[in-house]
Amino acid sequence: MKKIILSTLAIATLLFTSCSRDNDSSTSDGAVSINADDFKGELTSGQSATLDPSKTYKLTGAFIIKAGATLTIPAGTRIEAVGGTSSYIAVAQDGLIYVNGTSSNPVVMTSGKPVKATGDWGGLVICGRANTNKGGSTGQTATAEVSDLTYGGTENDDSSGVIKYLRVEYTGAAFNADKEFNGISLFGVGSGTTFEYIQAYKSGDDGIEFFGGSVNAKYLVALHSEDDALDFADGFSGSIDYAYVKDVAKAGIEGSNNGDNGNAMPLTNVTLKNISLVKGALAGQEHGMFVKEGAGKWSAQNIYVQDFAKGIKINATDIPANTSVDNGFVTFNPIQFVNISGVLSEYTGTNTTYMTQGTASGAGNGGSTPSWTIGWTTGL
Repeated sequence: MKKIILSTLAIATLLFTSCSRDNDSSTSDGAVSINADDFKGELTSGQSATLDPSKTYKLTGAFIIKAGATLTIPAGTRIEAVGGTSSYIAVAQDGLIYVNGTSSNPVVMTSGKPVKATGDWGGLVICGRANTNKGGSTGQTATAEVSDLTYGGTENDDSSGVIKYLRVEYTGAAFNADKEFNGISLFGVGSGTTFEYIQAYKSGDDGIEFFGGSVNAKYLVALHSEDDALDFADGFSGSIDYAYVKDVAKAGIEGSNNGDNGNAMPLTNVTLKNISLVKGALAGQEHGMFVKEGAGKWSAQNIYVQDFAKGIKINATDIPANTSVDNGFVTFNPIQFVNISGVLSEYTGTNTTYMTQGTASGAGNGGSTPSWTIGWTTGL
């Protein structure tokens, strides 16, 4: 994940906050009407808004759901970002978002440009109160790399709402060559949040990234990710169950404990199940999985990896990550490698049982498109 210039975002936040009430009108019960032609600003405590699926919403700047506010997005709603880097949707701690897509009628957040491309807009950011190991081990908080919002804490069962059948397209807007958004960024999001049937399509950076938190994500698709497809770090203690990755420039899955301190507590403790990682046609040859920056604890089951230059990458200089494998904290059982041009695993330590090769169905159909993606995804 590349870093975002927080001062720039803070200035942008002040600008859209000052004019947000010009675009919305509130009633006495807290309901807010959103201007579909100029979708930006914020919902504050006690306010709620429900979008109209018969309209196309033009996201002209940042839209923030703050603590005590609720945004509901019905099935079939389409949001088109036209504000470039300043266009993103963010949920603050104690804010709620309900994305109520269906398999035949998903919610789509996409570019509003006539010719769409990766990096056209920011993406979706969600901040919760669940654990993170950024800065300490006793319920510390941190500032999100995108949106400048606070995240983290001790409430691992925290809920940021329900997100189902959502497609996020053409994200990854860049401030410069080293600073970009992801498709979807989840900061300290708790297990009370539903996060299922999500596609990140044509992201200019990572597809979906988890910064700490304990959310249990299911049925994820990342197609055309120009950095990593799925990424987790900073004490993430949730799970990823059923994920299909294809067309990725770097790692299909990159997983860390903490980039500043590989031994930071609480450790990343993730369960990965039923996952297919297919390199695809996107330029760049790297690795199916990257065990990185201390790693933490991984329990990886039924993993299918196809067409990468390496199966599992782990740097010899990353002593905490190698120690995690040495101690049996990182396991792959079973994992299947198909058409890997280089080494299957770079780990050279003493643990000979960390990886069990066998036949894996992965996301359901090996390297082919799984049946559960039908109807709501694109590009497969």
